Amino acid sequence: MVGGTAAAAGALIFATLPDAAGGQGGPAAAAPPPPPPPVPADPTKVLGAPTSAVSARSQFVVTGRNPVGAVSGSSLTPLHQFSGNITPADLQFERHHAGVPTIDPATWQLMVHGLVDREMIFTLDDLMSLPSETRVHFLECSGNGRLGFKGVRPDLSPQNIDGLLCNAEWTGVPVKTLLAEVGVKSGAEWALAEGGDAALMSRSVPMAKLMDDAMLVYAQNGEPLRPAGGYPVRLFLPGWEGNTNVKWIRRLELLSEPNMSKDETSKYTDPLPNNTARIFSFDLDAKSTITYPTFPNTVKKPGWVQVSGLAWSGRGRITAVDVSVDGGATWVEAKLAGTPQPKAAIRFTHMWKWDGSPATLMSRAVDETGYVQPTFAVFKAGRGPGTDYHYNHIRAWKVAADGVVTYAGEV
Repeated sequence: MVGGTAAAAGALIFATLPDAAGGQGGPAAAAPPPPPPPVPADPTKVLGAPTSAVSARSQFVVTGRNPVGAVSGSSLTPLHQFSGNITPADLQFERHHAGVPTIDPATWQLMVHGLVDREMIFTLDDLMSLPSETRVHFLECSGNGRLGFKGVRPDLSPQNIDGLLCNAEWTGVPVKTLLAEVGVKSGAEWALAEGGDAALMSRSVPMAKLMDDAMLVYAQNGEPLRPAGGYPVRLFLPGWEGNTNVKWIRRLELLSEPNMSKDETSKYTDPLPNNTARIFSFDLDAKSTITYPTFPNTVKKPGWVQVSGLAWSGRGRITAVDVSVDGGATWVEAKLAGTPQPKAAIRFTHMWKWDGSPATLMSRAVDETGYVQPTFAVFKAGRGPGTDYHYNHIRAWKVAADGVVTYAGEV
């Protein structure tokens, strides 16, 4: 039996969250930020700023998630402002059902029970004493892309359309390590994963996934999880829809069948055109999105333009991304920035020589299963206009003769 306490884990807390950040009550009055330092005419003639406890972004970099202030809802990653493959943790999208709980890591516990040989409770210190793994994977909300399908407008940015996405380095313990400790009884085919927020958000997860690549993660991009990201521990299921990656996890109950909880019946079921619905559609299909040039950017002048974006698949590695500048009439294979990793997002780029005439930019991803990202029309025909999740159709961006870029929707 794993022993130990979580006393040492208390050092992982950076600060106590205010009530507003914890989703416990009304908004707190915020002090106005200090004015930015003056910009010297010649920085080489002026002493620079001293060291600080936490680095701030440059005063010339304006970024952030939006919208803000929602206790039950989302805030979106500014994808169009990034250059590489990794999403900064403080800009990762949020999706909450009852706000962000404030949880003391010294008292946090994970109970594993149900169809097990030995019911056990694990502390954070217990988890951190077990062999860990660090992997890069994407995390995507199942509703990502909804506005780009159901609310098509020219003034949508990649943040508006696909901002419920991040790609990060995750550190934690494989779930199968804990399952080996408790012993799995015959007949255990599912597990209920329950979170520690006020909504007690829960999802049923097949045992096969838990025994495959599932993790209990406590760190992201080399530091403890942010509270909004599930601190101190969240369940992480690579390649699966975001809501199954239960934040602030507090128990795993092994079951013989799905729990059919409110979060997988009244929510996260997908209506289809034949009057049926998909349920437990866990895997996220191959997808890509251009992040530049897109709204609200403007192509300044004719000449070489680097088209850039992200591609990912919940079924494995991305093997290729094609780019079209003529609305899908012709395609050219883009360059991938690095070696594709399983169930991880990768950046693609393509050098395009714009001649100043109107153009339509599109990208399509291919993964190692051979799956090809579908067009808007093919996606809509297969899933119906009422579909509510897993929007992986090709996105299209129109570049006008004056360089203004807008979202095109269906082409």
